[in-house]
Amino acid sequence: MPYAAQSAAISGQVSIPGAPPGAPGMIPDPIGREAELAELRALLGIGADPAVTEGDHMFVLVRGGYGSGKSALLRALLDEARADDRAVLDAWADPDESRTDHAVLRQLVESAAAVPSARPSGEPAGDGAYHRGLDALVARLAAGGRRPLLCVDDLQWADAASLRLLRRLMRRAGGSPPAVIASLGPGESPDEDALGAVLSLFRDQISLSPLAPEAMGALLDRTFGHDAGQAFLEACQRATDGNHFLLRSVLGVLAAAPPEPKPGTATGERAVSVALDALLPELAPAVRSLLRGIGDHGEAVAGAVAVFGSPQPVELIAEVTAVPQPAVEDAVHTLVRAGLLHHCEEGVGIAASLLSDAVEQFVPPSRRQELHAAAARFLLGRAAAPEQVAHHLLHCAPGQPSAPEVLRRAAVEASDAGAHDRAAVYLRRGLREPLAEEERAAVLCLLGEVELESSVPTAIGELRRSLQLSKGPGEQTSAARRLAGALFAVDRYLDALDVLERTSAAIRPVDPSYALRLEIDFLFVSLVELASAARAYPRLMDLAMTDASGTAVERPLAALLSLRGAMVGEDAQEVVRLARLALGHGLAPADDESVVYHCAMLALGAAGRPDLAHDYAEAAIDEARARGAVFQYAHAVATRGNANTRLGRTLECQADAEAALEALLEVGVPLGSSHTVFAVASLVESLTRQGRIEEAQSLLERSGMDEQLFPYWVNDYPLLARGWLRIEQGRLEEALADFLTCGARTVARNMLAPGFYPWRSEAALVHARLGRAEEAVRLAEEEVALARRWGVPEMTGVALRALGIVTGGPEGRQMLDEAVRTLEMSLARFRYAQALGDRGALAIRCGRIPEGRADLQEAVSVAHACSAGGVAEGALRELRALGDRPRTRTFHGVDALTPTERRVADLAAGGMTNREIAQHLFVGLRTVEIHLTHVYGKLGIKGRQGLAEALC
Repeated sequence: MPYAAQSAAISGQVSIPGAPPGAPGMIPDPIGREAELAELRALLGIGADPAVTEGDHMFVLVRGGYGSGKSALLRALLDEARADDRAVLDAWADPDESRTDHAVLRQLVESAAAVPSARPSGEPAGDGAYHRGLDALVARLAAGGRRPLLCVDDLQWADAASLRLLRRLMRRAGGSPPAVIASLGPGESPDEDALGAVLSLFRDQISLSPLAPEAMGALLDRTFGHDAGQAFLEACQRATDGNHFLLRSVLGVLAAAPPEPKPGTATGERAVSVALDALLPELAPAVRSLLRGIGDHGEAVAGAVAVFGSPQPVELIAEVTAVPQPAVEDAVHTLVRAGLLHHCEEGVGIAASLLSDAVEQFVPPSRRQELHAAAARFLLGRAAAPEQVAHHLLHCAPGQPSAPEVLRRAAVEASDAGAHDRAAVYLRRGLREPLAEEERAAVLCLLGEVELESSVPTAIGELRRSLQLSKGPGEQTSAARRLAGALFAVDRYLDALDVLERTSAAIRPVDPSYALRLEIDFLFVSLVELASAARAYPRLMDLAMTDASGTAVERPLAALLSLRGAMVGEDAQEVVRLARLALGHGLAPADDESVVYHCAMLALGAAGRPDLAHDYAEAAIDEARARGAVFQYAHAVATRGNANTRLGRTLECQADAEAALEALLEVGVPLGSSHTVFAVASLVESLTRQGRIEEAQSLLERSGMDEQLFPYWVNDYPLLARGWLRIEQGRLEEALADFLTCGARTVARNMLAPGFYPWRSEAALVHARLGRAEEAVRLAEEEVALARRWGVPEMTGVALRALGIVTGGPEGRQMLDEAVRTLEMSLARFRYAQALGDRGALAIRCGRIPEGRADLQEAVSVAHACSAGGVAEGALRELRALGDRPRTRTFHGVDALTPTERRVADLAAGGMTNREIAQHLFVGLRTVEIHLTHVYGKLGIKGRQGLAEALC
């Protein structure tokens, strides 16, 4: 491309595709440079009284890189000067004429033809003649009372003779010198000494930096006539980095189809992307011509930086381009001065994505692969982090040295950081390498594991292939367990059982310990479905810890046996011991991740140690956060929520259940799936305890749990929670049906002890309210007997409370006395509040009003501490019936915050940004913003300022 076309392209004069018919396809000059234009106007006295500026030396230099808009700025300034009746002489230096004497001076003289008062005579020749001619011309122009304005664009390319004459003119002794404005851009002068002598005379200088986001935003608003929105502004900023020419080009294309007001992020980015696609074919050749013209190796260096897409150190650029490092440093220096590259902490890069794309356009695909391969070898030789090397291997042909191992290590590194999608990309690239079957099986197994975090159906396919290729017992066991876990996650229980059973049978003759490990998972999964649970029960009862003595299977077997003990009502202390043994390496041990460890957590709750379950869950949450493991985080938070329920921490349970659901929904897990059921049930129970009945009902409906629930173990708890909600709704027959269905299913699984689900007590209470006293007493007495045998205070107190209520009278009050004493010493504060309220109500009916009042008042206090609004309101009604006027709670201020709102508010008050809070809680940024909006409204503040004080 000749320089005239090249210069026009970079200054924004190439035609822009997509402009409306009849329009020039350009945005008016000078966009975004209004402040600089006003400063130049003041410095040169344009629009000012000539007498005010008489005698001043008006020499102004404008510095700017390629595409900075300096030429457009000068054109706009000269137009204003002419409109102000100033005589203007202008010239535009051209590198093709930089060694032609008087090239710039000739343009200045010839431009006088456009000035009515100028009368140049003859064609001057030689330095002296040109100087005398121009000197006389300036004098004639100044005779009108206004000093003329001389303008030279791209002064760095002016010829030496013109520079010498310009310097003499600026230093003239007789009369005032003309006002002079010049621009200086990147490029080498033919005579640095002559250029330096002229530059030393400029008293005022203005440097044009990229347009700031604020200036860009105002410009976009003016261009389109409305607020284009933050998303659109950010997309333009990424594409152009504030480069004047690039921004004008993008806006020129968008003029044909302006964006809607405040488009969403995707819409704004799509509009800018369409403009970029239209610009690239014409922009790329202009940029390439420019790079070839600004110095040696410029094209090679810029091409490598563009191909890599992110800043790179100079030594790497030198290695991959085979250019000596000093020469690369010179080229980088020139490109940075030109505004095409920029320095940053990581090295050198191209800030504007549009410019990077244009440069990359002229790098052939084969050369891109060569560059990435050379970069991978360079980084590997310097022991760089695996992900740094893997980034380049992704773009290389298979067969690069050490590629399989580097890609595997990079995947592990990414997965540990929570970047599971990136890990999957590395592993899929690794599968393109020539691998032995054992290596391929290991990669497929790891791929399936990381894909469980994002796409379970995809992971199932990879894990099945891994199992088929696995050879030894260890590899087969690992692959089978991961595949079964994936099938379990999508409710394919029978398929999961088939995989575990077949693989266990196949490896038992070779390695009984691995076979036992598979059998443990098989037995646990078998409990999910009623038919398989019945078949598995005999083998479950035959197992003993001696079966795993001295092997790595001890911990998972202890987890399963702790569950068995809680199911059938064995010694509660032994159940706790087994559970603690199982959880010795945490809820998700790195050497044996499995859902079987959740058995131990459930067993701890059933055995009266929800405090221990809470602590183990807390540790698992911290580990999941550190690893970025969404499913592990969600399950651990939900488990902690259930422990909080047993501890009477109703609001904490709500917060945990909401956090678990938000995390799962963020990664696309649908509400109502098996992963969300436990959290939904916990949240329904929490809302019901608080008396928030409509919200609980709405959640049931949205999660699909208001309908018939399949007979899977995961649905037993929702039946119980739904039954409690039905009682508060007055739908007693439906509540009874839910409790009895829950009971029938747990009995079918041989879960006879009441530690998990006290369905008999709950059904007995409903029977009594329906007038079926005989059945109520039968169920309550049965539960008391089972609870006493189990020996856990919480369960004994719950059963005694039910029996006391259905029995009534003095005998019933004695049972409630024992229930209160038992629960008072337990961790179950909600259950204690219930028993207090029921004993108080029965005492009043028995005529023992002082004792009843005391119990009811204590019940209100304990219930409020548990945020159990339903229990508190029931006790308050009894007190009001006695004529008391107890206080009611408020719904404004700190107490009105939901648990999730309080958690978000505390993090914000502690200094976390919205984005950091979102990452900490595994939720979206918008979710955090909504929570904070609610917090500000309830606390009566306008924003973060004052948040910490308001929370005190």
